[in-house]
Order: sequence, then structure tokens, then C-alpha cells
Amino acid sequence: MRKIFIMTMLLMVMTLTGCDNDFSPNVKSETIRIGLDNEYAPMGFHNERGELVGFDVDLAKEVAKRLGVNIEFVSIDWAKKEEEITSGRIDMLWNGCDITDERKRYLLYSKPYMDNRQILIIKKGNTQHIYSINDLEGKVVGTQAGSNSEDYVHEHEDLKKGFEDFKTYLNYKEAFEDLDKDLVDVLIVDEIAGRYEMARRAGKFEIIEITVGSATEIAIGFRKDNVELRDKVQKVFDDMVKDGTAKKISEQWFQADLIKLKR
Repeated sequence: MRKIFIMTMLLMVMTLTGCDNDFSPNVKSETIRIGLDNEYAPMGFHNERGELVGFDVDLAKEVAKRLGVNIEFVSIDWAKKEEEITSGRIDMLWNGCDITDERKRYLLYSKPYMDNRQILIIKKGNTQHIYSINDLEGKVVGTQAGSNSEDYVHEHEDLKKGFEDFKTYLNYKEAFEDLDKDLVDVLIVDEIAGRYEMARRAGKFEIIEITVGSATEIAIGFRKDNVELRDKVQKVFDDMVKDGTAKKISEQWFQADLIKLKR
């Protein structure tokens, strides 16, 4: 009986420790928690029916489906994303997340999958006569809090000192509403989000075709110590690129294949 008991216990230990490759992104659950600004169209936002939709949302859902795990989208204040991910409240940032040196301090990135740049958007007609970054002196400038655009402005104090005012918003939707009401003169925005918001308000705004600062790359962000999750997500994402799924999702949202990973 003693031998049988010992063998039974050994089998239980082997089962609990896992002799297979089952994926467990979180010790406490089988759910990946993805942090996002849930009004960042077209990457992740609520549609007219209140449903969470978007380009990155669709990519994340497909990755989770192939991994065989659940996902939970967690709405966060994008300006507090470092605190959210380092605290363990979320496992990933997947929401048009630019790769920057500052964010590399606390994020482990996937391979970049899209390019992005910062642009200027003004009201149609350009009554403010803004044609370059040098024309922002004396202007009320706006952008989203926690964005790459805000980082750029804070890193260029001489530029910021010339503004009449610098306003930051919880999301781009609010920023465009203030631009429409003439409460700001110009927005510095991510091109992807900016073009989407313009399309929703056809004829009201125009783009100044310049790049503010340097073009950036978009990737998925993970906690620094979560190499296993990053590698598993990356492998599945690579498969989605190779089999054309990522391209299909991109074309649904942008009418073009903007995925940059090699096939």
C-alpha cells in the first residue's frame, strides 16, 4: 500500500508541475489581460453600438484564438501605462504602441509590425497659416496625454515655450472636438489615428504633410520579465503574417496592407 501511495503522489506531482507545453500567461488565470485606451480609433475603440472593436483588437483576438486562451481588454489611462503594466494589472499593451527609448525602460517589445509618424492637423482652410512646426509659435497646440506627440513636445522645450498653450486630452476624439470648436489651433497626432478621425468628419480638417520628429514603429508591449508570453505571441503573429490573416485584417481597417513584418 505504501508503494501504491508513493506512486500515486508522484503522478500527481508530475501532473501539477506540467510535463507538456500548456500555455499559462498568468499564474492566477488562463486569461491574457491587454491594456488599451478604448477610444483610440481605429486601433481599439467603442463603435456606435458600444462594442469594443478595432484593428489591434482584431489582431489580439486572432492571436488568443490560436493560442487557445481567453483575453480580457482592460481600459487604462494611456498616460499611466507604465504603472499599469509594471504593477501586473495587465500583461500586455496592444494599442498602437510606439517603440521609444523611454518605454524600453519598462517594456519588452515584440517585433515592430507597423510604421507610424506624428503629423499636424488643422481646420479646413488653414486660417492660422500653419505650414511647418516652426509656425506653432503663439498657437494653442493639442495632443493626447501619454502619446509620442506629447513626449516630443516635452523633449523640445524651446518649441513648447513658443506655444500660447499646450493642451493634452484623454483621447484623440476629445482633441478633435476641441479643434472643431476652435478651442485649439492645431493638433499633433499619430498619423494612423489622425487620418481615421478625419475620415469620420469628412471635409472639416486637413493635414499639414510634414513629419514631426522622427517616424516611429508600432509593436506589442509586454512586461520586461515576461519573455515567454512575448515569444509565444510573436510566433503566432508571425504565422498570421505568413498565412495572410494579418494582411486581411489590415485591409479591412485601412483598405491597404500596412503590416511590415517579412512574409
